[in-house]
Amino acid sequence: MANDRSGEFNISRRAMKAEMLDAETELRLAYAWRDERCEDSLHRLVTAYMRLAISMAAKFKRYGAPMNDLIQEAGLGLMKAADKFDPDRGVRFSTYAVWWIKASIQDHVMRNWSMVRTGSTSSQKSLFFNMRRVQARLEREAQKKGETLDKHQLLQMIASEVGVPLHDVEMMEGRLAGSDFSLNATQSTEDEGREWIDTLEDDGEQAEHIVEHSHDMACLREWLISSMNALNERERFIVRERKLREAPRTLESLGTELGLSKERVRQLEAAAFGKMRKTLDAQSKEVRSFLAA
Repeated sequence: MANDRSGEFNISRRAMKAEMLDAETELRLAYAWRDERCEDSLHRLVTAYMRLAISMAAKFKRYGAPMNDLIQEAGLGLMKAADKFDPDRGVRFSTYAVWWIKASIQDHVMRNWSMVRTGSTSSQKSLFFNMRRVQARLEREAQKKGETLDKHQLLQMIASEVGVPLHDVEMMEGRLAGSDFSLNATQSTEDEGREWIDTLEDDGEQAEHIVEHSHDMACLREWLISSMNALNERERFIVRERKLREAPRTLESLGTELGLSKERVRQLEAAAFGKMRKTLDAQSKEVRSFLAA
């Protein structure tokens, strides 16, 4: 923390010592960067207005972000402004840079406010940064009039004031009211208290289902091996190639290999399945369905 404050102080001190640019010098530096990509000119332009960036960053400290991070984001916004600034428009660089600095800081604050994304559209950003201010003003005005606003009325008035749908205000209110916490935090102060993560339902397959499936598959394998043993070698070959391969072979390809007609292979296959059904008749409906497919 001490190092952060020291770094912040050093940056601020250097910014305060930077030169003040008059309009003519500012314009000359902007042209040199745009037309010649002169990095010395860019450095002078950015350094001169770093005090503006720091001043704007300080206004966002109340959102809980470290000041050093805010200054860095403000500096990035200043760099973007310098890169996109068009000196032919007749606008002072500081006026143009304010928008880019503010946008960069706001994006950083919103990205780091919560693990849950707080908002991304311009209306959501406006709501995020203005909701509490508008709410406080509306409450003050109601108090002066001797009125009492319930929660729903207040949120409706905020929505109308900011110009966003009511459900956006309700959603933002919930996000601003709560904060992130660790799932490993205990639910109570007791040593034996459960962690919040223990209350989450496991989306994976439950242990009892895994055991049941494993048992069923073992039985199926035993029954299948038993029924296969009732076949002769040629019949086992046909069943394996037709039913137990990842890519089953056709009757025609088996006929070519065995020197038989396609119809004869089909007859042998049907006879083999008939023998297997007799073996499995009292054991497994699942395997009988498999053979009948």
